[in-house]
Amino acid sequence: MISEIELRENYEKVLKNVELHAKKVSRKPEEIKLVAVTKTQPIDVLKLALHVGINILGENYAQELRDKSKALSDFNIEWHFIGRIQTNKLKYIVPVANLIHSVYRLEEISEIDKIAKKVGKIQNVLLEVNVSGEESKGGVKLEDVREIIVRSQEFSNVRIIGLMTMAPYIEPEETRKYFRFLREARDYLNKEFPNVVELSMGMSNDYTVAIEEGSTILRIGTAIFGERLKIKG
Repeated sequence: MISEIELRENYEKVLKNVELHAKKVSRKPEEIKLVAVTKTQPIDVLKLALHVGINILGENYAQELRDKSKALSDFNIEWHFIGRIQTNKLKYIVPVANLIHSVYRLEEISEIDKIAKKVGKIQNVLLEVNVSGEESKGGVKLEDVREIIVRSQEFSNVRIIGLMTMAPYIEPEETRKYFRFLREARDYLNKEFPNVVELSMGMSNDYTVAIEEGSTILRIGTAIFGERLKIKG
């Protein structure tokens, strides 16, 4: 398990990089939200993270989000769900998540709306966009994003507040064009849909480039916690 000292050093290094690359393109570091990706990390590690000042946590698995949020209910945590969505498990996600990053099907939006109504909330979500065209990645095609946003307006308890993407796992500098595509799409859509402001893009290997290209939300796991633990089974 990672030590508190190592975790703090990793976190501070990431924060310094955020500041450096934000200022490089005349952005304010405080405009960029850092989501610490805690999937497969045990509760003790999450408590260490909270102790060093990390309180925005991102989970990839619905049941893990449910269980960890219960175990840490005494702490003030902003939970993000960033993994692949299974509609039958949204019942575990919607009551907990401040933001769901990985929405891209109307069926998901419809189910989120139903559950959000039951729990009495407006669920903020991001629309996942497949900017690279890789078949292995989920997400809406760029040309279909506007239609999804328009149709989502039929659902009163879901609000699309931005876009999310995963760049190919390539050299960081080569990811720049994909992040730029998403930023340009956001800027275009924002003129018609003022709620569409957020850009969730950038992970441990490419977040510095994502910052320079306008990311407002970073999803950082390995750079903070080290190589993630393997799930047994």
